[in-house]
Amino acid sequence: MKIIFITGLSFFMSLFAYLKPAEKFQERKIPVCHTPANDMALMAADPAFQKLHASPLPFTYIGAGEMIKFSTPDGQSANGFLLKSKKASDKWLLVYQEWWGLNDNIKQQAEMFYNDLKDVNVLAVDMYDGKVATEPAEAGKLMQAASKDRLASIQKGAIAYAGPKAEFASVGWCFGGMLSLQSAIMEGKQAKGCVMYYGRPEQDVEKLRTLNTDVLGIFGSQDKGITPESVKQFEENMQKAGKKVTIKMYDAGHGFANPSNPVYNKEATADAYKLSLNYLKDKLKA
Repeated sequence: MKIIFITGLSFFMSLFAYLKPAEKFQERKIPVCHTPANDMALMAADPAFQKLHASPLPFTYIGAGEMIKFSTPDGQSANGFLLKSKKASDKWLLVYQEWWGLNDNIKQQAEMFYNDLKDVNVLAVDMYDGKVATEPAEAGKLMQAASKDRLASIQKGAIAYAGPKAEFASVGWCFGGMLSLQSAIMEGKQAKGCVMYYGRPEQDVEKLRTLNTDVLGIFGSQDKGITPESVKQFEENMQKAGKKVTIKMYDAGHGFANPSNPVYNKEATADAYKLSLNYLKDKLKA
């Protein structure tokens, strides 16, 4: 009798497991770029997060600009790719990388903004201290190794390098989208504009109150990491903080503006760039 009962119970549990909707790993809520910075290690190690990023296509940047070094508050130094304005200018655009690092694709994107803006210094900040990944697993390791304190120190160093008279705008994608918003907070009264592509929104209302600029947020309605719900929460928190945010939601997935991503959306990318460029021209008077 006991054997029959155990067998029946096992069958019932198996049947229950079969009938219960299976939670597909890639469809569960992914702790992508909206994960707090101190949880980046968890985010970067998640295979579901890694699957959102295809390896970048091979590309070698050949153009203007130079690599520079600048001091950071933690007593170290950091790197950046600088495209200096042909005329002396206090206008600066800080460009923040994806999780791959400061690769040639980001340098090309920096030059694109540089060519389309007038009298603006463009600095693409190296957040990985010279390291660049070409595979998702490798990028995950670099992101896990990037401490919150070091990231903040690099950003503060870049801001100090531009000087106390600098007027800043920032732009970044995914990991860099998060950093773009954090940069705007750090820039204080020097902040003039902020563009964030599908990056983790800061949800702390008190931190958002310290912003001295509005924000242009570009997101995808199909993004499983930066969900429309989290974007809506960001809008509500910006309103509570008394700050202005403009959200453009495209019918696209995470990373849609990266040509290397399988979900790359050419039309949305072109429209988003035009929107970003017009915004930056207005904010920097460029």
